[in-house]
Amino acid sequence: MSTAGEAMAAAASRLRAAGVPDPARDARLLLAHAASVDASRVTLIAPEEIAPEIAERFETLIALRAIRVPVSQLVGSRAFYGRDFRISRHVLDPRPETETLIELALSQPFETVLDLGTGSGCILVTLLAEQPGARGVGVDLSEDACLQASANAVLLGVQGRAEIYQSNWFDKVGGRYDLIVANPPYLAASEMAGIAPELRDHEPQMALTDGLDGLSAYRIIAAQAQGFLTENGRVMVEIGWQQGQAVCDIFHRSGWAQVDLAEDLDGRPRVVCAGQPA
Repeated sequence: MSTAGEAMAAAASRLRAAGVPDPARDARLLLAHAASVDASRVTLIAPEEIAPEIAERFETLIALRAIRVPVSQLVGSRAFYGRDFRISRHVLDPRPETETLIELALSQPFETVLDLGTGSGCILVTLLAEQPGARGVGVDLSEDACLQASANAVLLGVQGRAEIYQSNWFDKVGGRYDLIVANPPYLAASEMAGIAPELRDHEPQMALTDGLDGLSAYRIIAAQAQGFLTENGRVMVEIGWQQGQAVCDIFHRSGWAQVDLAEDLDGRPRVVCAGQPA
């Protein structure tokens, strides 16, 4: 019988051989999940013999991670802006880069927010949780995503201020909003073959790419968002780090008077912010 520490080391080696980035971290997180302990306490159980039922669960998790199933899908959650969100294969795994959009959105007050392509609901739910007086709508073409976002709204206590339903961008949206946000599919079809297996093989394709040049969602938002904003409303869209100029040009051509480009913590262009034309 091996100890938990030995099992974790063997698992990390196996993940490393499979090409998994940061295999030691993933082995630790998956052992914690298998043993139902906090990841920070794994070192405390490392010297102990690993129970057979924990070893079996851990083996299954490691086997799935070795074929590049994302950790968040294996443990069923992902931390985002200080909160844990339920995650499934039906929604995009929340990324740290998206927190740049959250920070920008919270830099000015808003009472109403519309989240286009809400996915897990991480943007909408976070904004409502951080802005207790606000109300919001989240829409997604995927019914499964809408169910996941609704579950997260309940889990994090904002369901009374969030309305989530199925819509193809603005098609079923009514009303006007102080803030419109989106993290749309921005990978071009030609980029899909080169992305990590975790994304390409295990996350919803419709959340990753438009199947075209990666810019079609921005064209729709830039062309239609003006009709859904309040007088001083703002639009904020996450972008791929090489798309800054192209997305800014799309908004300029659609008549937006003020278009700004914000960088993430790595200094890469990450969010385009547009103000209502005069």
